[in-house]
Amino acid sequence: MKITVLCVGKIKEKYFTSAIAEYSKRLGRYCTFEIKEVADEKTPDNASEKECSIIKEKEGARLEKLLDESSYKIALCIDGNMIDSVELSKKIESIKLSGKSHIVFIIGGSLGLADSIVKKADYRLSFSMMTFPHQLMRVILSEQIYRAFRIAAGEPYHK
Repeated sequence: MKITVLCVGKIKEKYFTSAIAEYSKRLGRYCTFEIKEVADEKTPDNASEKECSIIKEKEGARLEKLLDESSYKIALCIDGNMIDSVELSKKIESIKLSGKSHIVFIIGGSLGLADSIVKKADYRLSFSMMTFPHQLMRVILSEQIYRAFRIAAGEPYHK
């Protein structure tokens, strides 16, 4: 199984990159794990709704170039399905059983994902009604993917 996290922007904070590196290493037992980044757009202060839409579409076009059409695409959206860790584990297992060998999780930039990317997704996932910085979301997502594989393998995990 191959898992790709496709995201907007780079991580500058060492504590985030260290955490992601640790989960990437741990995930090596279970899958091929990679993170692909595209450049983010600068958002001016007090940007209009139209400006925000244009920014999201530019970022979306960059994401789209890296999307593997044969993969199972999961968009992280605030209005997506909220599931627990066990359900995420079952979701990944059911995707594997359906014959898909590549799952792509897509994280947008500070304004979220372009509608065009959300429409291409096979599933929309929400971690909370709260908004998280996209850099922190990569850490949370990496940990949850690791936890999902441990659950599927019948290995202990914190509840």
